[in-house]
Amino acid sequence: MASRVVTIITALIVAGMVLVPVAAVLWRGGGLSGLGPGDWAALRFTIWQAALSALLSVGLAIPVARALARRSFAGRSALIALMGAPFILPVIVAILGLLAVFGGKGLINQLLAPLGLPRLDIYGYHGVILAHVFFNLPLAVRLLLQGWLAIPAERFRLAASLNAPLWRVLELPMLRQLLPGAFAVIFVICLGSFAVALTLGGGPRATTLELAIYQAFRFDFDLGKAATLAGVQLCLGLVAGGVALRFAARDGMGAGLDRQVARWDGAATVSRVMDGVWIAFAASFLLVPLMAVALAGAPGLTDMPGVVWSAAGRSVLLALGATALTLMMALPLLTRAGEAAALLGISVSGLVLGTGAFLLLQPIVRPADVALPVTMLVNALMALPFVLRVLRPSLDSARQDFGRLGAALGLRGWPLWRVVYLPRMRRPLGFAAGLTAALSMGDLGVIMLFADGDSSTLPLQIYRLMGSYQMEAARGAALLLLSLSLGLFWVFDKGGRASADA
Repeated sequence: MASRVVTIITALIVAGMVLVPVAAVLWRGGGLSGLGPGDWAALRFTIWQAALSALLSVGLAIPVARALARRSFAGRSALIALMGAPFILPVIVAILGLLAVFGGKGLINQLLAPLGLPRLDIYGYHGVILAHVFFNLPLAVRLLLQGWLAIPAERFRLAASLNAPLWRVLELPMLRQLLPGAFAVIFVICLGSFAVALTLGGGPRATTLELAIYQAFRFDFDLGKAATLAGVQLCLGLVAGGVALRFAARDGMGAGLDRQVARWDGAATVSRVMDGVWIAFAASFLLVPLMAVALAGAPGLTDMPGVVWSAAGRSVLLALGATALTLMMALPLLTRAGEAAALLGISVSGLVLGTGAFLLLQPIVRPADVALPVTMLVNALMALPFVLRVLRPSLDSARQDFGRLGAALGLRGWPLWRVVYLPRMRRPLGFAAGLTAALSMGDLGVIMLFADGDSSTLPLQIYRLMGSYQMEAARGAALLLLSLSLGLFWVFDKGGRASADA
């Protein structure tokens, strides 16, 4: 009963922190406004590109995650860790990497030119979808890989002894449990696409709702229209999350003895070759743009001004604080209702949240004085749905497999968590903490509305360097940001990677 009260209170607090800023924007804008033809076109494109991007991301993630789950090779743990890099990169940095590979003067076009083949144009709706798959394929792979690694080794041994098809009796039930949630989370992420559509959209035909909200703010200062579009975006996100929660399977994969998973399937040459092809495809698609960022940024490391290093320190502190805050909110919300409440965080435009917070705090305190705490809170809210999607399947399985045994032994509260739940959640907890820290390191949203010269973060400093045409220093700072983000992700995810290698 007490835990249910804590869950309800936490869910109400999270909902309030999201809805109150939206209400402030709506009140300041004088109420809702109607949608014009351009807004309806933006809505249609937003839904279409989000659905297609999510479908491609989870569809490609299935064979990649399966190959990683049943193959052991040198550098596997490093590849699994690096595959999270695109999702945690600042958008503008990742786009620079994609342009270096797929752009007009990129690597692909340099290879096509001597062959007399048509040049690849990354700008347009196909560029938006390509970038979204680049960002979200790693997240889908890691979510599905956790599911494969959570299947007890005893189940594989039993299936092998009965000569049962693993895909039908073990892997497909696991995918039915995880795919709806993974699709919904990626769909909601793509609903909020802003920088990707701004830089790669190529015109009005590839305008998203988030970009329309920015235009309402920046060019028209029509807060009512911005709040209306944000409300539409919120409804879409909640519907997607509700569908995922409704159709996600509740049954776990059964209890095990935490032994090493042994795989007997995939021994055929064709299976080995196909697994190798999928792993090579994912590694090339995701890591070559990152290598381009690293090669372009290395010469600029010596050109960075001193403010970059102080901004980097603030970003690290911001990321650590956001990680702690996210986990504190996540543990009481590991229920279906809690996950539904947390979806508010990524269903609402970050621009609207930031503007609403600005309107609420401006009469009370100087916005620059609370830039870092507000940014930390917003980052925690935005990361919360990802954390819950990562943690909840493991907790549900542990409760189903060991909950009655724990109750029979008299374990309640913290002892139950310490002895039963947390040891079986170590891998997803490490991944969730690393994901939150890295996302917070690269965030560039609320800080732009609040920060002054003394409270800038590393992503904001990169934008300022680019704006002053210090491109060498900006590339060096981008490489520093990439290194810090990956470093934080690796430190937190270390336990998960160790388990994955077992």
